[in-house]
Amino acid sequence: MAITLLDPEGLPKIGAYRQVSVATGSRLVFVAGQVAWDADGTTVGAGDLVAQVEQCYLNIGTALAAAGGSFDGVAKLTVYVVDWTPDKLPLFLEGAARAAAKLGVTPVPPGTLVGVAALDVPEHLVEIEATAVLA
Repeated sequence: MAITLLDPEGLPKIGAYRQVSVATGSRLVFVAGQVAWDADGTTVGAGDLVAQVEQCYLNIGTALAAAGGSFDGVAKLTVYVVDWTPDKLPLFLEGAARAAAKLGVTPVPPGTLVGVAALDVPEHLVEIEATAVLA
C-alpha cells in the first residue's frame, strides 16, 4: 500500500480522519474537486448534503480507478461545504460512510474542511478534491 495513515501520540484522535499520511509510492494523482454530478452531468441529491457527499466520494473513487488506484492511495482530501456549520458534521459523516460501504473502504485520510459561500452552481452543496499516491 502506498499510504500509511497515522494518529500520532500528542495529537487529538479525531475519529473522522487520521492526522498524518505517509506516502511511499511513486506516482502522484491529483483529482479535481468533485461535485455531486452523475456521469451525465446531472446533480444527484439537490438540497441533500448526505447524498451529495456520497456522490462526491463515489466520483473520486471512479477517478482514482481510472488512474489505477483506489481510496487506499489517498494521502489528503480537501472538502468545501456551502454555508458550513458544525451541526452539519453528522450529515457529512453519513454521506462518507454510505460511500465507504459502496466502495468497500474507509476513506479517512487527513483532510481539511472549508466552509464556502457558494460553489460552481447553486444546487451543489459540497465539493471534494483528493491527492493520492500510487505505487
